[in-house]
Amino acid sequence: MLNKSPLWKYILTFLFIAVIGLYALPNLYGEDHAVQISAGRNGVVDTALLDKVNNSLKDAAITSKSVALENDQILIRLKDSDTQLQARETLESALGEDYVVAMNLAPDTPDWLESLGGSPMKLGLDLRGGVHFLMEVDMKSAIAKTFEDLQGDLRTVLREEKLRYRTVKDIDNGLQIQFRDEETSDKAEFFLRNRYPDLIFTQQDNFAIDVTMSEQRLAQTRDYAVKQNITIIRNRVNQLGVAEPLVQRQGADRIVVQLPGIQDTARAKEILNATATLEFRLLDTAHDVRDAVNGRVPPGSELITDKNGQPQLLEKEVMLTGNHIIDANSSADEYGMPQVNISLDSKGGSKMSQGTKDNIGKPMATVFIEYKSTGERDENGKLIFEPHREVISVATIQARLGNAFRITGLGSPKEAHNLALLLRAGALIAPIQIVEERTVGPSLGKENIELGTQAIMYGMAAVLVFMLVYYRKFGLVANIALLCNLVIIIGVMSLIPGATLTLPGMAGIVLTVGMAVDANVLIFERIREEIREGRSIQQAIHHGYDSAYTSIIDANITTFIVGLILFAVGTGPIKGFSITLMIGIVTSMFTAILVTRLIVNAVWGGRRLTKLSI
Repeated sequence: MLNKSPLWKYILTFLFIAVIGLYALPNLYGEDHAVQISAGRNGVVDTALLDKVNNSLKDAAITSKSVALENDQILIRLKDSDTQLQARETLESALGEDYVVAMNLAPDTPDWLESLGGSPMKLGLDLRGGVHFLMEVDMKSAIAKTFEDLQGDLRTVLREEKLRYRTVKDIDNGLQIQFRDEETSDKAEFFLRNRYPDLIFTQQDNFAIDVTMSEQRLAQTRDYAVKQNITIIRNRVNQLGVAEPLVQRQGADRIVVQLPGIQDTARAKEILNATATLEFRLLDTAHDVRDAVNGRVPPGSELITDKNGQPQLLEKEVMLTGNHIIDANSSADEYGMPQVNISLDSKGGSKMSQGTKDNIGKPMATVFIEYKSTGERDENGKLIFEPHREVISVATIQARLGNAFRITGLGSPKEAHNLALLLRAGALIAPIQIVEERTVGPSLGKENIELGTQAIMYGMAAVLVFMLVYYRKFGLVANIALLCNLVIIIGVMSLIPGATLTLPGMAGIVLTVGMAVDANVLIFERIREEIREGRSIQQAIHHGYDSAYTSIIDANITTFIVGLILFAVGTGPIKGFSITLMIGIVTSMFTAILVTRLIVNAVWGGRRLTKLSI
C-alpha cells in the first residue's frame, strides 16, 4: 500500500497557514512613540486643528514620522520617548484645555497590512507598560441621585391622580410626602404601594408618608450605578486611544481599569476621575432673574450661571437626567441652523413627554454638572465631592417631546457638535474615586517581553535539537510543524478581538511548545514499533498515525477542559495563561497530526521503501 493525500488537502492547508501567517506578520513591525489628540468639552478635531498641530510642531523644531487625522483624532508618530514628551508639552500649551493630549504607543503596521485588517497582538499591562487603577463608586451619591429622580416621579403621579400634597422633601435615607388631610394620605399610600412595590411607605403623624427603598431596590440601585459607570468609563478611555483597555467590575462597588501603553498617567487620572452628569430643567420665567441675583431666589428655583458667566434662573425640579440618553448627533435644521438630535430610552421618553406636554413654548435648559473633590474625607475615609453646575444650552420647547427630540438655538455648528459629543459620552450616575494606582513603566514591560521571548526561543531550540537528533528526518518534519504551530498561535492571537497576551500567556506558549511535540513523539514511536513487528514501511506509517490518533485526542481534550475551567473562574493573568494554552492545544493538534502527515505522505508516501530515517 501507498500513503497519499489528495491535492485539495495540500492546497487548503497551505492557504490556511499562509493567511494566518499574514495576520501574524504585524507583530514584527513594533510600535512608535505617539501623541494622540482628541476633542475635549469645547474642542473640534478637524483639518484646521491638523494645520495648527503641524505649525506648532514646526515652530518647536520637533520632527515627526507622521501626523494623521483619523477617527476624529489626530495621531502624531515620533522617533523616541524624549521627542514624544517634548511634543506633548508643546501641544498642551498650544491647544489648551479644549483638547485631550495623551501619550501612548501606536502600532507601526504598514498601510497595506492594515487595509487587510492586520494588527499586532494586544499586549497586557505587564508586557506593554501602562497604568492600573482601582476605582470606587460613591454609593451614597448614587442613592441620593435615585431619590432625586424619584422625587420628580412622585410629584408627577400624585398630580395625575389628583392627590393633593403640600411638599415632597428629602429626609435621612429617603423622602417625605406631606398631605393636607388623613383621607388623602390614606388614598395616596394605597396608590403608591401598588405603583411602587419595591419602595417602603410608612405613615407618620401630621398626615405625612416616609418613602424608603427596599433592600432589593437598594441592591438594584447599587448594581446599576456600577454598570452605568463602567459603560461611561469605557467611553472615556477611548479618548486616550488605548488599544485594549480592561474595564471590569470588582466586588460590590469597585471598578478595575487597566490601560496598557498609556504613559501619561496624570492625564488618564484627570479624564477617568472627572465625574459629570447632565440635567434638563425648565427656566423660571415667572420671576425676575435680577431679583434672584440680588439674593431673592424663589423657593422652587435655583440660580445657575451659563458658560458665558451670565446668571440663569432655573426651576429646581429636574425633567430628565443624562443617563437616559442613548444617542446624540449634531446636524442642521430646515433653516440651516445648527441643532442636536437626541434619542432617549423608553423611561426617559416617558419622562420627557410628561415634562413637556404642559410647557410648550417655554425655554428648557441643559445643565452640565461636574463633581469635584473637595480634598476632605468623611467619617469612612472616602473623598467628599462637591457639584459644580453650568448651563450649557437653552432652547425653546416647540412641541410635546418623546423618545426623540432636538435642541435648537445653538450659536454655531461647533457648539452643536461639542454638545452632541458631551451628551453621547454619557453621564456618570455617581462620583468615583481612585483608591489604588499602580504604574508599570515601558522599560519594565520591554524587559518582560525580552525575557519571555528568550524563554520561548530557548525552549523551542531545545525541542528542535532533540527532535532532529532523536528522530532524524522525521524530526525535521516535526520541527517544521512546530514552527507552523508558533506562527498560527501568534496569528490567531492577533485576530481574536479582546485576546491579550500577558506574561503568564507567554508561559502558556512555552508550555505549548513542549506539549506540541508530544503528539509527534507518540506517532513516531508507534511507527517504530510497527516496523519492529515486521510491517512494511507504508503500513507502519499508516498504522502509526491511525493508532496514536485516539490517545492524542484524549490527552489534549482533558488539558483543554482544564484550560476552559481556568478561563471561566480565573481573572487577569490566569485568563491570559488559559487563552494561550487552549489556542496552543488546538493548533498543535492541527500541525502535529495533519501538517506532519501531509509532509510525510508527500516525501515518503508515494514510493516503496525498505528503510526509513526515523
